[in-house]
Amino acid sequence: KIRWVTDADIKGNNIYKEGENLIDIEDLRKINRAENIIITEHARIRLIERQITVNDIITCIETGEIIKQYEDDKPFSSCLILGMSIGNKFIHVVVSTDNDFIYLITAYIPNKEQWEDDLKTRKGR
Repeated sequence: KIRWVTDADIKGNNIYKEGENLIDIEDLRKINRAENIIITEHARIRLIERQITVNDIITCIETGEIIKQYEDDKPFSSCLILGMSIGNKFIHVVVSTDNDFIYLITAYIPNKEQWEDDLKTRKGR
């Protein structure tokens, strides 16, 4: 079962814990199940618009690698993962974690106009 929350739930009820730690992909994989993925209303809408499923998110975390750490993000550190969807398409997923749950921030199919061929580097940077 997927837990749906609002952005206000996260900010108002301190679902996230403060922290400055880098995220380890192996830690995410240990808890990478649908019942452990928290999706905000904003993220849910984006998933529908982009035709990305929760199974795509799970597969991306299982197959992917962290390509960027956002350790200064608040209220909790986050990371960008490049992995594969269940349809074998490359996908970017941004998540944070408190080691009990994975908090989905966003997910999208990387645009080749914005990303280098390796899909790990933004063009112009």
